[in-house]
Amino acid sequence: MNDRPAGAAGIGRAGMGNRPVRTGADLTASTAVRYALVPAPRLSLDAVARRSGLHPDLIRRFVALGLIDAERDAAGRLVFDPTAPAALARVQRLRTGLCLNYASIGLVLDLLDRISLLEAALRGRGMRSETSPWT
Repeated sequence: MNDRPAGAAGIGRAGMGNRPVRTGADLTASTAVRYALVPAPRLSLDAVARRSGLHPDLIRRFVALGLIDAERDAAGRLVFDPTAPAALARVQRLRTGLCLNYASIGLVLDLLDRISLLEAALRGRGMRSETSPWT
């Protein structure tokens, strides 16, 4: 007998549309929790501001606009990947070099990331474009 209501967390139940039924092995593989052996180094907002030469308020604005990725620690403070100063420099180069507003910079960053993924996929297949990568 099952205690759960008919619609609660039932995978493969009747009425779930055309979704395939998942077995226990599929569930274990897709929900496995992975733990890092060594904690990833994180940078505080002040450290990123010092390394990038930008004001912390401007960095907070970039996070709010989605131009820079950040997480919150247990105390609620922003923490960044060690690559954040390089990402901030990229944003600043786009701003000064192309005279773009921040909304446009977000679009350009998304397009550049997609181009990088496509070029990596081409390299992975052993195919090369006729021109050298421009990024």
